[in-house]
Amino acid sequence: MKIDMHCHVKEGSIDSKVGVEEYITILKQHGFQGMVITDHDTYNGYRYWKEHIKGKKHTDFVVLKGIEYDTRDAGHILVIMPEGVKMRLLEMRGMPLALLIDLVHRNGGVLGPAHPCGEKYMSFTNARRYYLSPEIAKRFDFVEAFNSCEPVESNAGAEKLAKKYGKVTTGGSDAHKPDCVGTGYTILPEPVTCETELISLIHKKTAFKAGGTLYGKTTKEKIGKINKLLVYSFWVYNKSGELLKRRGRNKKMEEEHPFDPIDPIELYYHS
Repeated sequence: MKIDMHCHVKEGSIDSKVGVEEYITILKQHGFQGMVITDHDTYNGYRYWKEHIKGKKHTDFVVLKGIEYDTRDAGHILVIMPEGVKMRLLEMRGMPLALLIDLVHRNGGVLGPAHPCGEKYMSFTNARRYYLSPEIAKRFDFVEAFNSCEPVESNAGAEKLAKKYGKVTTGGSDAHKPDCVGTGYTILPEPVTCETELISLIHKKTAFKAGGTLYGKTTKEKIGKINKLLVYSFWVYNKSGELLKRRGRNKKMEEEHPFDPIDPIELYYHS
């Protein structure tokens, strides 16, 4: 089964130019049977699919719910939760990686770094957490080993990271524009129909094939050195957002886990 495990749709990502239905149409033209919607810190894109398209159109295509979470200290992390689990905390960016891993695993989900060797602040190996404790990578369930919007060196580093820690490898386009859709893929050895089935394959350390073609029209490619300004702007955006949402996350944590404190990871959360 050929799926794209890193997709951004305009119903959930403000920087995406591709609607859910257009995304599916293009993927089907490229021989895909499914996708995982992974918008930044929101499930709105998937909600749109579920409320307006599911069961009415594209019934021969599998759409799964995921998220690309912006951590406080480890860049972007792809998360997939079982279909019956709803976690509002995953739509409130800024948790530290250690806490995110704990919450996801306690609730039956899986996670792994998106473009782990990519831009500073946005990628695991170029973020604070990796330099402080690189062995935390052992707790990932998979590694995105191919990302169409990353250069050859970045993907090679991701592949090396996955091999070092014996992790399942995934691939995706990370597409935000129509001409990028379908450039990255993950080949599953058997079909899946829901998140739980995909999670089960990852838990079993099933070998996936990740690959595709590189997309040479990214914003970074177009603006060159000015891209550094965008990178630092993201750091400011993420840091300010984390601070603004910290109280809300703490309150939500107390509501969802009143008698189950996260210890000792809570030290990171309240710091």
